[in-house]
Amino acid sequence: MGAPERDFIAILDFGGQYAHLIAKRIRHLGVYALIFPPTASLEELRPAKGIVLSGGPQSVFGEGAIAYNPALFSLPQPLLGLCYGHQLMAHALGGKVERLGGGEYGKAAVALDTAAARALLEGVPAETEVWMSHGDTVVAPPPGFAVVARTPACPVAAMADTAHDRYGLQWHPEVTDTPHGTRMLANFVTLTGVRRSWNMATYMRETLAACREQVGARNVLMFLSGGVDSTVAFALLSEALGPSRVRGLFIDNGFMRKNEPARIRAAYEAVGFANVDYLDASAEFLAAVAGLTDPQAKRQAVGETFVRVRESYLAAQALDPEQWLLGQGTLYPDIIESGGTAHAQVIKFHHNRVELIQALLAQGHVVEPLAELYKDEVRLLGAELGLPEALVWRHPFPGPGLSINVLCATGRETFPENAATAQRLTGLLAESGYAGAPLPVRSVGVQGDARTYTPPVALSGPPDWERLEALSTRITNDIAAVNRVVYLLGPQPTPTLRPREAYCTADRLHLLREADALASEALERAGLMRDIFQLLVILLPLSPDGRGDAVVLRPVVSEDVMTARFARLPWPLLAELTPRLLDLRGVAAVFYDVTHKPPATFGWE
Repeated sequence: MGAPERDFIAILDFGGQYAHLIAKRIRHLGVYALIFPPTASLEELRPAKGIVLSGGPQSVFGEGAIAYNPALFSLPQPLLGLCYGHQLMAHALGGKVERLGGGEYGKAAVALDTAAARALLEGVPAETEVWMSHGDTVVAPPPGFAVVARTPACPVAAMADTAHDRYGLQWHPEVTDTPHGTRMLANFVTLTGVRRSWNMATYMRETLAACREQVGARNVLMFLSGGVDSTVAFALLSEALGPSRVRGLFIDNGFMRKNEPARIRAAYEAVGFANVDYLDASAEFLAAVAGLTDPQAKRQAVGETFVRVRESYLAAQALDPEQWLLGQGTLYPDIIESGGTAHAQVIKFHHNRVELIQALLAQGHVVEPLAELYKDEVRLLGAELGLPEALVWRHPFPGPGLSINVLCATGRETFPENAATAQRLTGLLAESGYAGAPLPVRSVGVQGDARTYTPPVALSGPPDWERLEALSTRITNDIAAVNRVVYLLGPQPTPTLRPREAYCTADRLHLLREADALASEALERAGLMRDIFQLLVILLPLSPDGRGDAVVLRPVVSEDVMTARFARLPWPLLAELTPRLLDLRGVAAVFYDVTHKPPATFGWE
């Protein structure tokens, strides 16, 4: 990678879920940012005005340590280490890093010695909230570094060597859940002396030019889902190439929400998208996931079916595959969660990164104009392109749709009890006022930038958001084998729920559509849809009698998908909604997901 002509900040990517998010935050400060591998040469890094070391899923010691260029610490530019980068700086320069047995996931309160790092913490309150996601911990700083912050679980939560402008933060200032994180990054940018020369208009010009260069004289067949990502990508490609060279393909895969295909078609027609074809392939997709229980296998099956449907469409239309690139609305979070950078772990395979699509990518047959962006940036682009608010602000809805919200099981899965986990859970619940136990299903999480797949803990007790959030955080921080906590809304008393054999069938999809519609309508009536980033409704194969399912409500508040807080819906709304859900034939229980991201992901699969 050659050095750009303009000033820039370099980010070394150690595989963290938020590495690219650091670049985004710095771009939003008007500064160009470039991402490099940890082994980048001094020749590549010397032109940078400052260097940021990202987080990562590994330990800085032992076999999992990520190879990097240690000479980077000889460079004179200001350095900022975040999470793994903080630990690496401590380890490389003579400090001490250990695994203390627990971790910190989600929000944490810190008291800052702002005088010890004034340049970095100017304008930041001495007591503030930060967002953590780590297993290893710096327990002693290197020589020349002052300890700037501590938490009960982290003796060196921040450190500074102001003489050399080197700083380490265990938390993530780049996520919106660190309230003063942008100020911290802005202070670092300021002390580097970098010139501010980046904006969205610059990105638009560069992306339009890049699309024209990549596509050349060919055309683009764009997968459309009705979601903001594919819709904005389609509008952008049409702007770059002209509508005659871009064709949209909206595929009804049978996994859409209630009445959604008709609503999307009407919205596209209203905005004037005349170059869109509509195809009902629901039978093919339902057959593709029949009998599957593994979440990754379902995602793979859905992604591969999209490609096969595309191939059939091209053949039916007599279109040359060599002259029609595949267009996708892929965002950066899709790439990083699919393990799309050198050291990133796979959290979950996205349907737009399955093997058949990877093969097309390798052949240069895929164009993804939004692959560097996050959801909030895509919305800005959509508004810039003149798309109506109804399309730009739709709740995210992934390509696999409801298929990945219908958890499946053979009924023969085992959930062996862990004595240590049970003992710790009993201790945490003892004085909490809540009862709780693991549910016999598994859900996906992301803890310390690594994927976890564990049974969630279900709580019952007083309806109190503050207490539930505090207890959920304690459970997931103190018990590594738990990445998610849910709260029972009904019925009372707590039913005995057992796993059953259940697959992604038309009947279960119908039940989930009805539950999803009831929840969405409740939020719409309350005027809360714009306050919620995404509402997911999950179907669990759990029931007292082996015939029904449990429903989980998962509304989240987020900006860019990389982090999220569970939404605190009004209790009266939930008191009205819960019996309506329980009245649906086949619903045995209703839960509410009270877990942030991290340690849980948005969805359960």
